[in-house]
Amino acid sequence: MIFKSFEHQSHTGRALAAIVLIAMLSGCSFFSASTKPKPAELQSVSAVVSAKQAWTSRVGPVNFPLDIHVSGTTVLVAGSDGTVAAIDASTGVDVWRTNVGSAIAAGVGSDGQIAAVVTQSNQVVAIQGGREIWRQKLNAQVYTSPFVAGGRVFVLAADRSVNAFDGQTGRKLWTQQRPNEPLVLRQSGVILAVGDTLVVGLAGRLAGLNPANGSVRWEAPIASPRGVNDVERLVDLVGRVSRQGDIVCARAFQASIGCVNTARGNLLWSKPANGSQGIHGDDRFLFGTESDGVVQAWRRADGERAWSTDSLRYRSLTAPLVVGRSIAVGDFAGFVHLLSREDGSFLNRLTTDGSAIAAAPALAGNTLIAVTRNGGVFGFAPD
Repeated sequence: MIFKSFEHQSHTGRALAAIVLIAMLSGCSFFSASTKPKPAELQSVSAVVSAKQAWTSRVGPVNFPLDIHVSGTTVLVAGSDGTVAAIDASTGVDVWRTNVGSAIAAGVGSDGQIAAVVTQSNQVVAIQGGREIWRQKLNAQVYTSPFVAGGRVFVLAADRSVNAFDGQTGRKLWTQQRPNEPLVLRQSGVILAVGDTLVVGLAGRLAGLNPANGSVRWEAPIASPRGVNDVERLVDLVGRVSRQGDIVCARAFQASIGCVNTARGNLLWSKPANGSQGIHGDDRFLFGTESDGVVQAWRRADGERAWSTDSLRYRSLTAPLVVGRSIAVGDFAGFVHLLSREDGSFLNRLTTDGSAIAAAPALAGNTLIAVTRNGGVFGFAPD
């Protein structure tokens, strides 16, 4: 059970208020309008893997780093206008829907009972059954969805602080503050549980924290700062990640990918990679989308390249999702592409509303979920 050994302990440390310069680098291009590369034209695709649109729903437009959260057959999504919705993945019908009364900056996290988002006014808001149960002010901006587990809500902020709150009351339990960097990404970071350890991305390192008090158990560097200016030295870890047992693999922004044994707290391997979106994987391969739109597969065991395809070059791809024999990636034109896990060949292409896919696709049961910038929520199911 995740965090079975949690104890309710308070921490006397106080979060440091920090002035954080935000790097607007998430999914950006360093080309001018006149020299920006032309996106690859899409070729016709035979539907080797069958899928059809099963339902559609809506939230408000999505202009923040959304994480689609799946809890059983329920999908939790949010819109920038403050809407938070729990949707039955099999039917597309709302389980509940509410509005937190403020624009959302990060979300959604949930343990199946409590859902949490963070507003642009730096408030973490907890919701249960569609009803707000508490909110607490934070000292820094947040771009990573809260992580909810063990009756607690954990928040990774842009100043690289981690805050823990009691899930039912909102009482702050502890704060762990790490050294600040001049720039951080306006993009989802890394926070998850492995056994009784809270695993967090702090700059280019994975760190294992004691969830009871926030103390650091271990740190493992996936990337180290390099270059001569702050932008070149930015190596934040970005979500999503790929986990197999105790092994967690993650991407450092435009620097590398690597795998860490979280039971021992040691780096297994790290390889150069130039991407800004997270990765996903299976027991053999890791999959990622590079900044130029090349879809890449690496061997999980040692990080050596297995295959790549440039068929979606410069199409502003999301992080991938492993689903059946495919990997699913979204693009700037609202398409969800299904590629073969074996060689990257096209297996199908799914359409939404024509606006960019706003978050890495998610899987709820047999339903593939996609959310667009215009707020469309789409459920696709096998034929």
